[in-house]
Amino acid sequence: MTSDVVVRRADAHDAEELVRLRTVMMAAVDGAAPALGEWSDVAVASLRRRLPQAGASMAAFVVDRPSAAGLAACAVGVFEERLGSPANPNGLAGYVFNVATDPDYRRRGFSTACMRALLDWFAANDVAVVNLRASDDGLPVYTRLGFELQHGPAMRLKLQGPIRSSAV
Repeated sequence: MTSDVVVRRADAHDAEELVRLRTVMMAAVDGAAPALGEWSDVAVASLRRRLPQAGASMAAFVVDRPSAAGLAACAVGVFEERLGSPANPNGLAGYVFNVATDPDYRRRGFSTACMRALLDWFAANDVAVVNLRASDDGLPVYTRLGFELQHGPAMRLKLQGPIRSSAV
């Protein structure tokens, strides 16, 4: 049950733990946690810079570990203004990523509580359309929250070139 779970909005001090939980999520999806390195340094710097901004288009909601330092779970999201459409007149579109729970704290409703807080944040910012990519384990959680599977030709192009790590 998520009603007694205490969720708070993350701040810059949570950046390293949010990235640690990102590796937990990546391990669940990919089968192995990635090695920390330049990517994780850039991610920490980005979170430290973006989370404390007033009116930020990024937010993270977290549950602290009940009996130790650090985070037990998180959900991070962003929104941007795209061109409006009949299905989304104001053009604001959200994207959820980095939903993760430490293995020792799973099945307690922590990720669901973080997701509910993130969805409330989207709604408070007039974001009416929210997208995400679900892992097999996360699919039931997102379905219970009202997300629907989408069909269509999702595609990706990876541009070649150096990583710009000037944010570090």
